[in-house]
Amino acid sequence: MEFEIWWLLGIPFFFSLGWIAARVDIRQLISESSSLPKGYFKGLNFLLNEQPDKAIDAFIEILKLNPETVELHFALGNLFRRRGETERAIRVHQNLLSRPDLPIEQQTQAMFELGQDYLKAGLLDRAEETFNQLVAGQYAIPARKALLEIYQREKEWLRAIDAAYALQESGAGGRQKEIAQFYCEIAQDDLVHTNPEAAMQMLDKAIATDRHNVRAAILTGDIHLARGDVEQAVLAWRRVEQQSVPHVALVAQRLMDGYRKLERPQEGLKLLKSYMAETPSIDLLEVVFKATLELETVVEANQLVSSELRRTPTLLGLDKLLDARMMTAPPEVLPELSIVKNLVSGYAQKFTRYQCTHCGFKARQFYWQCPGCSKWETYPPRRTEELNVMN
Repeated sequence: MEFEIWWLLGIPFFFSLGWIAARVDIRQLISESSSLPKGYFKGLNFLLNEQPDKAIDAFIEILKLNPETVELHFALGNLFRRRGETERAIRVHQNLLSRPDLPIEQQTQAMFELGQDYLKAGLLDRAEETFNQLVAGQYAIPARKALLEIYQREKEWLRAIDAAYALQESGAGGRQKEIAQFYCEIAQDDLVHTNPEAAMQMLDKAIATDRHNVRAAILTGDIHLARGDVEQAVLAWRRVEQQSVPHVALVAQRLMDGYRKLERPQEGLKLLKSYMAETPSIDLLEVVFKATLELETVVEANQLVSSELRRTPTLLGLDKLLDARMMTAPPEVLPELSIVKNLVSGYAQKFTRYQCTHCGFKARQFYWQCPGCSKWETYPPRRTEELNVMN
């Protein structure tokens, strides 16, 4: 009982301590606020009233009178850049750099932030010039990453390769996947400009850099085909299976066309059916279904689609099944089947997209580099509906 009374008597004491502490905090806050320059509140008021240009002028004036407000300017510049107001961000950071008394560490930071402003604004030449001045200091790795982004935007693939290797050497992690893709980009350009020899040299470098690069194998087959060597083209496309079975859907039509040119279409159909038995794929089913209709019978094509639909139930598969059913259906049920077919096709079209695993960007065609986030090899070679069913 005495113990409880002791604590009751102590309550007023602890309350007094809390009141004193609060008074001290309030006095400290008032003291710190009163020490801030008047221009700070003036600039803040301009910002709140949506007058950013006047706010910048006010904050710049503060910097002239009180160099200790440098961090305020960094925060302000970053705020403008995040809001997309890059001209104002550039102005803030340029003003910081113009100060002769700014410490070297903050000068370097201001230069890096200015480079980011230029990059966000799309002023790639200025951004490149700025980041090139930072590749030997504390911002070496982020500056090199920015340069790599610039060269990719400008499609300067040779410079991108050099930048990626420099990043590797600076300890920023392996870049083999990107480097191999850069070689493939050069090869693609050479192939478009009918220079297969140069393209093949680039693809050899791509494979030497990343032996799992599927795109290099596909392009190698395309080059052999351009040369008229269909046999070697088919062999190159078949190597995709050894690298990534799901990616065979990307070369299925090429393989079927190649075997037709070699006058061995049945062999091609048998090969594609073996791929489909190993990995279900809507794109692969599309090619096999058409080849089965051409080389075998409607009944066998019907059985093929029915079997695949049971294994992987998708609207896209059902759409193909209705195609097969309409070929053998009695005339009196065709109108009803046609209505169902149109409904299913309409809904199925919403799922005929590939989706980036990094940013979620959806596209009707397959991309090696995502148009949304610019990451490489982030598109699975399957349609979104297939991925949902598999998950």
